[in-house]
Amino acid sequence: MVGPLIVNDSIAIPGDELVWRFSRSSGPGGQGVNTTDSRVELLFDVSASTAIPPALKSRALERLPSPVITVAASEYRSQLRNREAAAHRLAQRIREAVAPPPKRRRPTKPSKGAVERRLFTKKHRSDLKRLRREF
Repeated sequence: MVGPLIVNDSIAIPGDELVWRFSRSSGPGGQGVNTTDSRVELLFDVSASTAIPPALKSRALERLPSPVITVAASEYRSQLRNREAAAHRLAQRIREAVAPPPKRRRPTKPSKGAVERRLFTKKHRSDLKRLRREF
């Protein structure tokens, strides 16, 4: 993966801010599993990044457990596909970290008519059961 990692419309992380590490994968690979470095680790330091605007950066740093995000991928046999998977996961993680907080739920209460109908039904059911007991 050469070039910037596109996270969303306002964030594109330049390639020089990403740190790639490769190692042997314990996953699928057949005969070449012990000879090729197909496992990929992608590291990104949010606090040192210049690609994320300051307001979004502070929001992300509050939500993330660590300022350095590490993503590993080893589910594919080829290094290229693992690199794509790691980049996709990193972009998703950053999108979630910089997303605006969800809207607060406005508390509601049942309407007066709904309360009356529920109480009427309960009273009716109670009367039916009481009448059954009397005979």
